[in-house]
Amino acid sequence: MDLKEIQNLIKFVAKSGASEVKLEMDDIKITIKTGSEDNRETTYIQQYPMGGQMQQQMPQQQQHQPSQSQGSQETPVSKEAAEQASNDSKYITIKSPIIGTFYRKPSPDKATFVEVGDSIKEGDVLCIIEAMKLFNEIESEVSGKVVKVLVDDSSPVEFDQPLFLVDPS
Repeated sequence: MDLKEIQNLIKFVAKSGASEVKLEMDDIKITIKTGSEDNRETTYIQQYPMGGQMQQQMPQQQQHQPSQSQGSQETPVSKEAAEQASNDSKYITIKSPIIGTFYRKPSPDKATFVEVGDSIKEGDVLCIIEAMKLFNEIESEVSGKVVKVLVDDSSPVEFDQPLFLVDPS
């Protein structure tokens, strides 16, 4: 794997929104970790050439560290955010089982699998997640009513990212 391929991989991971990606090949082990806006992207690459071990660190952007004088300040939570969190607690969250690209339709000219307000049952296909050129149908593990779709169509998703909110009642 050459430097250009590694740079392309870093760009792809940054765009996908994944927080961490590990890639192991014959003689190369790559771990790419991304953080929030306050904690910029850092890439670690370990190569194991023929018996020797070499570790290389390539920071993409310098990490931003808050100054010590600021101390730890908690951000006050707004009433709306608190109400939203309490309202969402009665719903079941359906999360992504894999990293990939989220699609709400089986193809561009077809209708979406589910819409907000639709009743679903166990085994119903909710969406497709494309990973490495494979299209994986994501089926519901619960019955209920779709309350909210949390991801835009054709957006990258990461493992365990919330996709749908379902009211089980």
